Amino acid sequence: MKNIDTLFIDLGDTFRVIRKDEAYQKEAMAVITRCLGEDRDPEEFYHNVIEPRYDKYREWALHFYCEAPVDVLWTRWLAYDYPRGRVLEHAAEMTYAYRKTKGERVVTDGGVETVKELYKRGYTLAIVSDLVGTQEVDEWLDKDQLRPYFKSVQQSSVCLIRKPHPAIYYYALAETGSDPARTCYVRDNLNRSWHDHRRAVSGQKAPGSYRGEQARSVHRSLCEAAGYIPAYQIRRH
Repeated sequence: MKNIDTLFIDLGDTFRVIRKDEAYQKEAMAVITRCLGEDRDPEEFYHNVIEPRYDKYREWALHFYCEAPVDVLWTRWLAYDYPRGRVLEHAAEMTYAYRKTKGERVVTDGGVETVKELYKRGYTLAIVSDLVGTQEVDEWLDKDQLRPYFKSVQQSSVCLIRKPHPAIYYYALAETGSDPARTCYVRDNLNRSWHDHRRAVSGQKAPGSYRGEQARSVHRSLCEAAGYIPAYQIRRH
């Protein structure tokens, strides 16, 4: 894998995927209503109140390349019309529950083996991902015993900066001590983030999309990524 020694890996739809589970998702919706003391049907409340408000929040977050802390997320955007003290008390729990309303997030098939193999081969690995909440990723890394393989874990919910702002990459570069020209970014949606990657590598050649045989699994995509391009889009069928 010529010239590349560091991989920045995205989480959503790249290293981790969502596994739909109706009971799991409904329980998460119920957690939100319980925390707020809301007596409406959890599904109705989630779809008619929380989701439209989250869409507005997301517009703001994408416009300003910013992620709100969980207390601001709920007191300003998602539950501004509920008692502030109660909202603040349960903000972290509700954020985790909100993530679960989409389904259970699990490592993609072959993902763990791929990361371990890349680490074994001497690559420096880091996570760079946008998400709300600060509890989920830490719990997952410890549960799956993956933390030792990543030299940096950059979450927009922690640094409060979202892609495509290049600063989140600078934080990862600072922690890994990597040369940006020898760094590859692996994610599912190249079109949404190659500009920030380009800015972060300070004028290096803009990343492109692999045009050969389309990858049929994240396992193969991650293994091949470092050998071809500075940033890599995983194409799914």
